[in-house]
Amino acid sequence: MSTPFRARDDGIELYVRLTPKAALDRIDGVEATADGRSHLKARVRAVPEKGAANGALERLVAKALGVPGSAVSVVAGGTARLKTVRILGDAAKLVKSVEALSGSSEI
Repeated sequence: MSTPFRARDDGIELYVRLTPKAALDRIDGVEATADGRSHLKARVRAVPEKGAANGALERLVAKALGVPGSAVSVVAGGTARLKTVRILGDAAKLVKSVEALSGSSEI
């Protein structure tokens, strides 16, 4: 299984499969798709209207990784379930934090 992220010079890009309208805001570990790519599974209570679910995802990721909300942004897949989230900061620290999330983590 591949990793659900890619290190960048200024942080990481995290690949996420988002489920909106869930009962809880939470991260449910990593899953692999049929083509072998890995995604972090996330659920948010927000509805997928007017960017509400994307905003909730950004806040959830920021809280889970311990970074400011301004360091997290959805950069691809704004209207799709599969999203790319850019997280600015020290890539090595962010990689360790994402690897720790690979299990189940309720926020």
